[in-house]
Amino acid sequence: IFAAGLSVWGWGGLGVVLFLITFGPFAIFYLTFYIFCFVGGGFAVTLLFGKTSSEKHLEKCEHSYLPATPTGILKTLEEMKLEVKPIKIDRRVTGSNFIDEPLQQVIQFALRDYIQYWYYTLSDDESFLLEIRQTVQYALVQFSTRSKEVDWQPYFTTRLVDDFATHLRVFRKAQERLGEKEDPKQRDAPEELLESFFEAEVEMERKICRDVVCTAPKEEEGFLRDLCEVLLYLLLPPGDFHNKNMRYFLREILARGVLLPLINQLSDPDYINQFVIWMIRDSSANYEAFMTILKLTDRPAELEAVKDKVMEELQYLRSLDTAGDDINVIKNQINSLLFVKKVCETRIQRLQSGKEVDALKLAANFGKLCIIPLEHILVHNIALQFFMDYMQQMGGQADLFFWLTVEGYRVTAQQQLEVLQGWQKDGKKQSTQTKGLLKAAALGVYDQYLSEKASPRVQIDQALVEKLSEKLSKEDPTPEIFDDIQRKVYDMMLRDERFYPSFRQHPLYVRMLAELDMLKEPSFRGSDDGEGESFNGSPTGSINLSLDDLSNTSSEESMQLHAFISDTGVCNDHGKTYALYAITVFRKNPDGSEDCWKTYRRYSDFHDFHMRITEQFGNLSTILKLPGKKTFNNMDRDFLEKRKKDLNAYLQLLLNPEMVKACPTLTNYINDFLENKAYSKGKGDFARKMDTFVNPLRSSMRNVSNAVKSLPDSLAEGMTKMSDNMGRMSERLGQDIKQSIFKVPPLIAKSDIDPEHCRISAQLDDNVDDNIPLRVMLLLMDEVFDLKERNQWLRRNIKNLLQQLIRATYGDTINRKIVDHVDFMTAPEQVADYVKRFRDSFWPNGILAETPPRRDKNIRMRTRVAAKTSLLGIMPDELKHIIGADTTRKGILRVFDMFQHQQLNRRLVYVFLEGFLETMFPQYKFPELFVKLYSRSERMHRYSQKLRSTQKR
Repeated sequence: IFAAGLSVWGWGGLGVVLFLITFGPFAIFYLTFYIFCFVGGGFAVTLLFGKTSSEKHLEKCEHSYLPATPTGILKTLEEMKLEVKPIKIDRRVTGSNFIDEPLQQVIQFALRDYIQYWYYTLSDDESFLLEIRQTVQYALVQFSTRSKEVDWQPYFTTRLVDDFATHLRVFRKAQERLGEKEDPKQRDAPEELLESFFEAEVEMERKICRDVVCTAPKEEEGFLRDLCEVLLYLLLPPGDFHNKNMRYFLREILARGVLLPLINQLSDPDYINQFVIWMIRDSSANYEAFMTILKLTDRPAELEAVKDKVMEELQYLRSLDTAGDDINVIKNQINSLLFVKKVCETRIQRLQSGKEVDALKLAANFGKLCIIPLEHILVHNIALQFFMDYMQQMGGQADLFFWLTVEGYRVTAQQQLEVLQGWQKDGKKQSTQTKGLLKAAALGVYDQYLSEKASPRVQIDQALVEKLSEKLSKEDPTPEIFDDIQRKVYDMMLRDERFYPSFRQHPLYVRMLAELDMLKEPSFRGSDDGEGESFNGSPTGSINLSLDDLSNTSSEESMQLHAFISDTGVCNDHGKTYALYAITVFRKNPDGSEDCWKTYRRYSDFHDFHMRITEQFGNLSTILKLPGKKTFNNMDRDFLEKRKKDLNAYLQLLLNPEMVKACPTLTNYINDFLENKAYSKGKGDFARKMDTFVNPLRSSMRNVSNAVKSLPDSLAEGMTKMSDNMGRMSERLGQDIKQSIFKVPPLIAKSDIDPEHCRISAQLDDNVDDNIPLRVMLLLMDEVFDLKERNQWLRRNIKNLLQQLIRATYGDTINRKIVDHVDFMTAPEQVADYVKRFRDSFWPNGILAETPPRRDKNIRMRTRVAAKTSLLGIMPDELKHIIGADTTRKGILRVFDMFQHQQLNRRLVYVFLEGFLETMFPQYKFPELFVKLYSRSERMHRYSQKLRSTQKR
C-alpha cells in the first residue's frame, strides 16, 4: 500500500514538475482561469436559454386569452412586404439629347452628394429617392417648357442692359453724395457708401429697397425661402407641393444648397475680377494701361502686391546664369522691372504722406503745355467741346457756332449740288426745287447770325454783311457764299486775345489736353515712339530735302533700290529702352556696280517718315498702312519679329516700281530715309500724337460718310431726306446752340419725376428710331462715361456718330444680328455646353469639388490690378477719340469700382434674378410679389412716410 501510494505521489509529482517545466510557473493560474471561464460560460448559457424559453411560454399563455387574428390582415401585410412599387422615370427632360444626357448626370451627382449620403443612414428604402428624382425632373420639364415659350431677345437686349445701367446710375449718385461730404474719413468709409447707395436706390425705385436682403444674412435666407416656395408652387405637381415635408425639404435644398452659394460666388469681387480677366483673355494686356493704373490707383495694398511680385521676378532673373544675346534680354527685363518698382514706391510714398498731386494743377502751373492749333481744335470733337465751353464764358459763342454752321452748310450744299448734277445728266428736272432749298438754308444761316434781329449776333465788318445780303437777294446761293465772312471770323478767333490766345492759358485748355492724353510725364520711359521733341505749331514741320535734291534724282535710279529689314535689336540709352531695326540696302549704280550698306531706324522714324509722305502725297494714305504703334511688352522677341515682318511688307510696297511710277518725287524721300546716316525727324513727338488723334477721326468720318452715301436708298428717298435736312437745318442748329448755351436737356416725355431719379429705360425718347437695343446701349454709354455732364451739342454729336458707326458697320441688320446671337446662345448645343461646364466645375471627374480656400490678399490685389488693366486696355482708340481719354479712363474705373463691393453686387444679382423671373412668368404678378418680399426694409418705410407727408403739404 505504501509502495502504491508512493508511486502515485511520485508519478503525480513528476507530472507537476514536467508541467511547470513545459508551461512555466504561471501555468497553474492560467489553468485555473480556464476552468473558471468554462464553468461560468455554461452557467450563462443555461440562464439565457431558460429566459428565452420562459418568454415564449408566457407569450403563449397571453395569446391564449385573445381572439385569433383574421387571416386577411396577415395576408395583406405579407403582400405589402413583398410588393415593390415600379416607378418609371422618363429620362427626357428638355426634348434634346444634347442637353438631357449631361443634365441627367448633374441630377444623379446632386442626389448622390446632397441626399443619399445621409438618407441611407436612416433607411434602405429606394422609393423616397425615386420620388425625389421624379419630382426634380418634373420641375425641370416645366421650367424647360416655359423657357421655350419665352422671347428672350427683349430681356437680353433691353431689360438686362437697363438693369445694369440703372445700377450704375445709383452707384454714380452714391459716389456724388460721398464727394459732397467734408470729412475725408466719411468719403472713404464703405459703410457710408452703402448708406448713400441704398438711399439713392429707394429714391429711384420708390417702392422697393433691397438693403435688408443684401446686408443681413438672416433676412436674406428668409427672402430666398419665400421666393423658393413660390417657385415650387409654379413648378411642382400639386400633390408634391401640398406635402409639407416634401415642400420644406426641397425649399431648404434650393434656397441654402443652390441659390445662396451661387449668389455668394457671383457677388464675390475677387471672383468677378477673375471672370473679367478670363473674358478678356484673348486681348493682349497693354503696357501703357498697366502703368496708367499704377499711377492712378489709390490703394497702397495693390501697389505693395505688385511691388512684391516685381521683387520676386527680379530675384529670379538675377539668379539666372546666361551669356551671349540672352544677357541683353535679361538686362532689359530687369530695367523694366526696376522702373515698375520705382513707380510703385513713389506712388505708395505719395499716398501714405497724403501729398497727392493733381496732374491738372501741376501741368497748369508748370506752364510747358503742348500747343494744339486752332484748326485741329475745330475738327476734333473732344477739343471742340472745351473750346466751346470757353467761348461761351467769354461771350464768343456766336462766332464759333457761325463757323460750325457754315461748315455744315458747305458740306450739305455740295452734296445737294452733286445730286442735282447727276439728275441733270439723267435728264431729270429738279433744279428749281433744289436751288430754293439751298437759298432757304442760306437765308436761315444769315438770319440766325448776321441779320440785325440775330441774337446773339456775329460782330463782323458791316460791309461784308451787306455784300453777302446783296448776293443772297440777287444770286443763287453756292457752297462758298459764306467763305469770306467765315475766314474773318476764323482770324478773329485765332488772333483776338479774348479767344484762342487766352484759351491756351485757361484751365479748360489743360483739361482738354488731359482728355486728349497729352499730359504725359516728360520722363516716361519704355516706349518706342520718339524722343519727346516740342511741337512748334507748324502742321508740316521741316523737310531736309532741297529743290536741287529733288531734281537730281530720277525715278529710274530709284527702281534699282532694294531694301529689307535684316535684324532687330533692343537698345538701352540712359535707362530708355527702344527697338532698333537694321535695314540692309542694295543700290545698283549706272556703271553696273552695286553698293550695299546698313542703316538703323526706330519705329518712331518709320512713323515720322510715314506722316511726311502721306502728307505730301495724299493718295498714299489709302494704300500704305503703318503697323500698330503700341502693345504690352513691346520689347518681347515675338512681338519684335511680328513688327519686323509688318515693316518689311511696308518697305516692299513702298519700293514697288508701280508705286514709284505713280509718285516720281517719292524717290527722294525714300533715299533720304534709307541713307546711312542719323535720320532727322521732320515731325515732333506732339505732331505724331496729333496724327494718332486727328487723322483716325477724319478717316473714320470719311468712311462713315461713304458708307452712308452707299446705302441702297432710291434717289427720291435721298432727295426727300436731303430736303428735310436742308429745310430744318437752321432750326436744328438754333436748338443746338440754345441747348449748348443754356444747358437745356434733350427733349423727352414730360414727367413729374427727375430723369436722374428714374430707370434708364424710362428715358427712351422717340427722336432716334425704333431700334430699341441701340437706344438702350447709347443710354448705357451715357451712364458709364457720364456724358450728361457734357454740353448738349457734343452729346448729340457723339450719339449721332455712334449711330452712324454702328449703321455703317451693320446697316439696318443690327437687330437681326442681336436676335441671331441670342438664338445662338440659347441653341441646344450651347445650352448643353453650359450644363457640361457646370457639371465639370462642380463635379470634376465625377467627384464633388471641394470648396476652394480664400485666396491670399496679395494675389487678390494683383488680380484687381490685372482686371483694371484688361478693362482699360480693351477700350478702342476710336472711342477715346470720340469721348476723350480721361473720360474713358474714369468711366472704366467707375464700372470696376462698382464691382468691388459685395453687398452692391448682391443687389445687382437679385435685380437680374427679378428680371429673369418676370420674363419667365409674365402671367404671374412677380413685381407685386417682390414689393411684398422687400417690405421689411425700414428705409423703405421712412421714405414712404416722407412721401406721404410731402403730398399732404
